[in-house]
Amino acid sequence: MAAPMVEGTMEATTAERVSAALVAAWAIALTATLGALFVGEIMGQAPCNLCWYQRIAMFPLALLLGIAAYRDDKAVRIYALPLAVIGGGIAGFHSLLYAGLIPEAIEPCGAGPSCASADMTILGGAPLPILSFAAFATIVVLLLLFRKAPNS
Repeated sequence: MAAPMVEGTMEATTAERVSAALVAAWAIALTATLGALFVGEIMGQAPCNLCWYQRIAMFPLALLLGIAAYRDDKAVRIYALPLAVIGGGIAGFHSLLYAGLIPEAIEPCGAGPSCASADMTILGGAPLPILSFAAFATIVVLLLLFRKAPNS
């Protein structure tokens, strides 16, 4: 026998899912930020120019998404989504560069350390540019899923 439906139960469940998407986006941004700091400060791998641009987008996301999750800010997409999309675009370009799909003539990270080399991996061979792209893409998807819950 099914339990009787309590009024408001569906809205609470939807609101919880919506909030969970925002908390998940914050957790990914925080993990990516701490990972970048670990690679740079603990492992001693200097970031290339493209890595710096990605950090410029990711570091504020960790702070903004954390505050938005704490405050349950429904307007977070307005200010967080542009950062995530721009960072994801840079990370996507960087991933194509890493994969060798972009000619070396337009390689922007050749002036400093290069992330296109095999030593720019973590966790047993996961390339940093591709991990960064995955983080930004996931944050974008979660922010698109995060929408105002009905009746809230």
